[in-house]
Amino acid sequence: MTALGCPSPPLLPPPPPPPAPPAAPPLVFGLEKSRLLQEALARAGPGPGAREDVKRLLKLRKDCFRSDLKWLLFCSDVPSLIQEGPQCGLVALWMAGSLLALPEDVPLERIVAVALERGYTAQGEMFSAADMARLAEEVFGCRVQLLSGGLAEPNRCHVLQHLIAGWPLLVPYDEDYNHEPCKKRGHKAHWAVGAGVLLGVPGPTLSPEYEEDSELKGLFYPASGKPPRLPEDPPEALYLLSKQGKSWHYQLWDYGQLCESNLQLTDLAPVRTTDGKVYVVPPGGVHAGLCGQSLLLRP
Repeated sequence: MTALGCPSPPLLPPPPPPPAPPAAPPLVFGLEKSRLLQEALARAGPGPGAREDVKRLLKLRKDCFRSDLKWLLFCSDVPSLIQEGPQCGLVALWMAGSLLALPEDVPLERIVAVALERGYTAQGEMFSAADMARLAEEVFGCRVQLLSGGLAEPNRCHVLQHLIAGWPLLVPYDEDYNHEPCKKRGHKAHWAVGAGVLLGVPGPTLSPEYEEDSELKGLFYPASGKPPRLPEDPPEALYLLSKQGKSWHYQLWDYGQLCESNLQLTDLAPVRTTDGKVYVVPPGGVHAGLCGQSLLLRP
């Protein structure tokens, strides 16, 4: 009986125990990464055009670009894609594919899948320029020239001719806080795609092979209908037009600064050795895999 004289309700049996949770699926490496990469690919956009982005940079950085020089821009447009995790090399390779006149687009998922299947990467990292060359040849069916010894002479002229022809450069370097090249002994190793060059040349006038921008005086492009070629006078200033997987925008990097960054990639970042993850590092380490190396891709 209750305190009010009412009969006590019958005791109910305890509820059955909750069903055991289903066994977690086995951890299949690459499954989650693939989903993230697909979402990243869905966010890809055309991004700002190269010419407009360069004009924006020239207006913002007037102190860096001398008014006594004529500036010649040779550029190609590449799409933008923000990377997920340490996939900077694979994203840069995907961007470079847009300049190779491929019969059909190669999705980023295929590039990632092939890199995993061939053992070139474990987390999306690419610490071997030679593996990157083999990957590019397989997924794009393109010609790849692996350069060693850095981007300065004797390779500089060849690199410039390649870029003004409209073909991409893939280059590893150390990335600073603003994505520009720095020197961290490979601890901030990153990949970018070169999509053109900006040359500062002396002289009061230029030949009719170049036409001046209608808005920004002092900036010139190869004239329409004429094959681009380097000016006869050596440039007094040289910048690489680049794009990488952490920004929608192009950047202009001092070519000498990039050369120095590319030539000092020697060590794996200490954080990589203590984060509990497995990375594919070639025999000889980062020094053997990346230092002083770059890739020239063409159809």
